[in-house]
Amino acid sequence: MTITSHRALKNGPLRQVTDLARTTPGVLGALALLLIVVGVTAGVFSAVSVQRRAQALEDLASRSGPLSVAAQEIYRGLSDADATASGAFLAGGLEPPAVRARYEQDIAQASNALAIAVAARETSDVTASNSPLATLSGQLPVYTGLVETARVNNRQGLPLGIAYQREASNLMRTQLLPAAQQLYDAEVTRVSADQDRAGGFPVAELLLGLSVLGVLVVAQVYVRRRSNRVFNVGLVAATGAAVISLLWVSIATFSVISSVDDSRVEGSSQVDVLARARIATLQARADETLTLVARGTGKVYQDDYVQVSTKLTGLINEAGAKVTDGAVSQEIASARANSQAWAKAHEEIRRQDDGGNYTAAVRLAIAPVPESSGTAVDNLDTDLREAIDRTRATFNARVADASDALGGTVVVVSLLAVVVAVGATAGIWQRLKEYR
Repeated sequence: MTITSHRALKNGPLRQVTDLARTTPGVLGALALLLIVVGVTAGVFSAVSVQRRAQALEDLASRSGPLSVAAQEIYRGLSDADATASGAFLAGGLEPPAVRARYEQDIAQASNALAIAVAARETSDVTASNSPLATLSGQLPVYTGLVETARVNNRQGLPLGIAYQREASNLMRTQLLPAAQQLYDAEVTRVSADQDRAGGFPVAELLLGLSVLGVLVVAQVYVRRRSNRVFNVGLVAATGAAVISLLWVSIATFSVISSVDDSRVEGSSQVDVLARARIATLQARADETLTLVARGTGKVYQDDYVQVSTKLTGLINEAGAKVTDGAVSQEIASARANSQAWAKAHEEIRRQDDGGNYTAAVRLAIAPVPESSGTAVDNLDTDLREAIDRTRATFNARVADASDALGGTVVVVSLLAVVVAVGATAGIWQRLKEYR
């Protein structure tokens, strides 16, 4: 590069820009541009962040929350259907109409809940070989077919019916119920993930809001020193808008965080424990009836009953420790009493069966009398269902509170971002005009 070209570059556009940046108008122009970029960026980011929280709450209310209910209903319906179908064999011959109606209702409810879960998933999720939905959709018709075959043989007094019922129960316990449990666990995980998305701490939003205020303060201090004016109307308006935006986002977000935390503590965490207790109840009831159906060869079912009933006691106690609502506490207390009544009835069933009085054992298991285990199980299931319904209602209410807290926030934040940009530009432009 020649000396002449070097001097031309030194005295050219680069030198002009450098010289302008050292002047007051240059600094004011740079501040105006910085305020526009920072203000708009903060506004857009905050609006997008709020929208993401709103979407997570919408998913909780209309997707993951309801789907977790559907998954729970699939497990409950299938488990109760198996216990009911097995119990029908204890009556001998044609089962009572009420028993048949209960079985059909369980299958219908499980099928409807399964249809809801399938409709909410992509086709690839349903057809994948390891998908619980694929297992449930494919094996449920097989199970009902085995039960119908067992029923036909039982009505004819053929011992082959018990073999078919055992095969049906084995299919239920080894494939259908594990798939339903996997589906339920996945939906509960989605509920927790949506709560985390909706209730995350707004670190970036707060930092951006404070950055906007910091740049505005610097701009006002500089303008004051250069113009000897205490206030600049445009910058004051921009600062006020930035403060309002930061406060609005902070208050709305922390309200959401509080409501989402309440939805977890008062709702979903309690629902999960109660749902698992209800599942354990139905599983233990199936073990109890299958032990009798096996007629002396059901030790594996009895051992499983002992294990599951111990788990049930722990879950009821855990639910009692988590409870936050008085009405739910009463339901759990009633559930505990009915669980104890069931345990006493079961002890008597085993005493009668082991003593050779099979008829008395069957009566204690299925007869619609107060002292039967069937009555205690139905009462226990009712207590748990009502407790679940109450806690789920609390969950839905807290999610709705969180959604209400975000109402209008996106619009307000967007408008205030425009006010910040326009106010800052107008305020600095007034000072720039003095240098013409």
